[in-house]
Amino acid sequence: AVKKLQLTLPDFRKICILKGIYPHEPKKKRKLAKGSSAPKTFYYVKDIQYLAHEPLLQKFAETKIFVKKVKKALGRDELDTVQRVRDQKPHYTLDHIVKERYPNFADAIKDLDDALCLIFLFSTMPRQGKVQPGIINKCRILAVEFMHYVIAAKCIKKVFVSIKGIYFQVEIEGNDISWIIPHQFTTPPPSNIDFKVMLSFLELYTTVLGFVNFKLYSNLNLIYPPKALEDVFTEKSSIYYGDDIYRERLESLNIKLAEVQNLEEDEEIDEELLAGDQTLDDLVQSRKEEETFKNLFKGCKFFLGREVPREVLVLAIRSLGGEVSWSSDSGVASTYNETDPDITHQIVDRPSQSHQFLSRCYVQPQWIFDSINQRKVLPVDDYVAGCLLPPHLSPFVNTEGYLPPEQVELLDRNKIGEDGEEESPREELSAEDKKLAVMAMPKKEKSTDCDSALIPLL
Repeated sequence: AVKKLQLTLPDFRKICILKGIYPHEPKKKRKLAKGSSAPKTFYYVKDIQYLAHEPLLQKFAETKIFVKKVKKALGRDELDTVQRVRDQKPHYTLDHIVKERYPNFADAIKDLDDALCLIFLFSTMPRQGKVQPGIINKCRILAVEFMHYVIAAKCIKKVFVSIKGIYFQVEIEGNDISWIIPHQFTTPPPSNIDFKVMLSFLELYTTVLGFVNFKLYSNLNLIYPPKALEDVFTEKSSIYYGDDIYRERLESLNIKLAEVQNLEEDEEIDEELLAGDQTLDDLVQSRKEEETFKNLFKGCKFFLGREVPREVLVLAIRSLGGEVSWSSDSGVASTYNETDPDITHQIVDRPSQSHQFLSRCYVQPQWIFDSINQRKVLPVDDYVAGCLLPPHLSPFVNTEGYLPPEQVELLDRNKIGEDGEEESPREELSAEDKKLAVMAMPKKEKSTDCDSALIPLL
């Protein structure tokens, strides 16, 4: 296949990754290998013929010629020629490949899990290593754009903190998208990983996520690339242009994005949703529950300490209608300071506080994540600063079959709480019972109004 396409092995691997061509294990491997036991990789003939008509092959050939010209000019020490040749460097785009592999928007959404995981991973890579800083900056831009959409759409569903990172799950166009955000510390890249293969996947995923972000922003009538609402009439046009402070404000996730226009659309219930077993009342009730969950932290004002992971907490809090801020010394885009009397919760991760306000609750970050997974605001008694936290259970585990003891205890506690919240219905007394009750009362407490006279008894 490499000889037929006239490509080097790295270019062949790259074109197969971009086009979605994978090797296959034949049934009669030894016969195809002509009796040889050497390891070989087999592809379908139709796949190789399909790759032979790819326009990127011409771009790869031009790139090979470009590299030879640059090396030849450098060997002759012709600096003017080197600069002239570099100005003519061939470029290519993957727009046609994205259109071929994802003809519908729903297809791109379903394949978004791997793209988000890889892009968020490379956005935290060190800038002095095997990955170019331009690639890291592009991944960071796309990750920030997607997190802004999650906040604007309020589509977050589950959160789980693990040793590898923080797992998030959102619902987009009826599809559950799960990805992992690495912890906020930079680790050196391992030496036993082939970054050329990963960069080939990353090149495709960045193009796909760019198209997806544009479509998602268009559905919400938001300006793309994202732009702060207060900067609509300024010269700062997007996250791609502008100074470092403006970019830090967008990366803080604590600003409101500008809209294209305010469109008032009436909510209509899709007839396809009613095609199943759900009735109209059940569908309306489920939508009310979803709206209640989307405003889980509405009316709550949070203040973040310096020691807590700020980005993921801002993403989780603002996605469910809460307000959040931090100290202005820790970063830009803080909306209020620590002395604000309207703050209801302060997120800390230290054993004790030197100064505490009695008008707010001091909780640990796990309270935010557990409240999201339980879909309700949990009591803060088990999550106060310095106390031993309850087990942080994964919401991605199937509850059917075996349940860990901590999960059983949590389910029992929730059941007891729901039973306690239900008020027993008040029994209506008949006219004779009311008359007997009034007669049994002392004379001083009798009243002509029977209902008012029954208040001390009930």
